[in-house]
Amino acid sequence: MQALKYIVEQIHTVVIATTDENGEPVTCAIDIMDYDTDGLYFLTAKGKNFYNRLKKQGKLAFTGIKGESTMTCVAISVRARVCETGTDYLQQLFEKNPYMYEIYPSEESRKALTVFKIYEGTGEWFDLSKKPIERGSFEFGGAEIEKTGYEVTEQCKGCGICKSVCPQNCIGFMEKRAVIEQKNCLHCGNCFTNCPNGAVRKRG
Repeated sequence: MQALKYIVEQIHTVVIATTDENGEPVTCAIDIMDYDTDGLYFLTAKGKNFYNRLKKQGKLAFTGIKGESTMTCVAISVRARVCETGTDYLQQLFEKNPYMYEIYPSEESRKALTVFKIYEGTGEWFDLSKKPIERGSFEFGGAEIEKTGYEVTEQCKGCGICKSVCPQNCIGFMEKRAVIEQKNCLHCGNCFTNCPNGAVRKRG
């Protein structure tokens, strides 16, 4: 819930990715206008190609960023299913986002709009404002989180090469075996490519 709230109240505008009829990627800037325990809500006009892509594919991915510069930003990315909920929730979204009255000022103009719900998804937040960086995963709507990044296996000999090439210094040792602090890992792969014993593997 905290991640969904942050998306709505702190980031608000995200870039959504879908694919066109030829399978080519397409992006679209959209305001995420509300949230609940099950997901996120936004609206769009039924005459847009974006609407057609959502209806046909039933899924999307998006990223939003909050911050004044690269080193002060928090980024959140989400992959999820999406479905049209119609107009029952439309008035509530306008009340929570009153600037929409300037874009669609009349009742007649608002007939073009419909609401979509983003549900059953997974997400990741990435905070570059902290040192070392922090990252974490979350899910909503019953989706399962897929592990990403790298981990050290029992083949580790404790040579320390992985630690020496880690840009965030997030590798420590427990009983002479390297351990990656996942919440601080960039997923750069330096430990994986430089381990002389093949002791590092990708997760997931």
